[in-house]
Amino acid sequence: MAILLSGRGSNMLALAQRCAQGDLEAKICFVASDKKDAYGIMMAKSLGLKTLLLPYEEGKEQAEKVLNEKLQSDSVDWIVLAGFMRMLSPTFVGKYEKRIVNIHPSLLPSFPGTQAIKDAFEYGVKVTGVTVHLVDEKMDHGPILSQREVRICDEDTLESLEEKIHAIEHDLYWQTLKNLFAGRFKMKGRRMTIEGPY
Repeated sequence: MAILLSGRGSNMLALAQRCAQGDLEAKICFVASDKKDAYGIMMAKSLGLKTLLLPYEEGKEQAEKVLNEKLQSDSVDWIVLAGFMRMLSPTFVGKYEKRIVNIHPSLLPSFPGTQAIKDAFEYGVKVTGVTVHLVDEKMDHGPILSQREVRICDEDTLESLEEKIHAIEHDLYWQTLKNLFAGRFKMKGRRMTIEGPY
């Protein structure tokens, strides 16, 4: 798998640890970012992982061309988005249909977008959560693989809610990917359901 990120890379790190421990049977071929100063890229380098800077300053088409060439040369099966803050083009998504996975910090379809935790907190909902889904051409859309609720308590601050969300992300993502890579999901409506034992 290849991991794409834009920021601090905490989900990338959690997945790398699960791979190293043997909990997730997968190889991280490379970690790519649209930002050269992303902390996640520095973390990936410190782990000895290959890294790739996507040249979005030259345009989306060129960035996706570079990404596609690397995916092909490394024979990557799965593209795992871990805080990647760019929309992939419909052409790119179509080329890798049902092979791109994203994690989002809300119970989709509620609170899509880049400020999901803040949006849910400020709206005043009592329950939010985390969604893992396959990517389609729309933002924070596509078949849902798994979701887990996170309760917002009266004493929660935005910061404490973010910590709770991230803790769930780090646990839910690798478990979902494990089942996905093992072919345990079957399409049912707009959701993917697990067949057989974990």
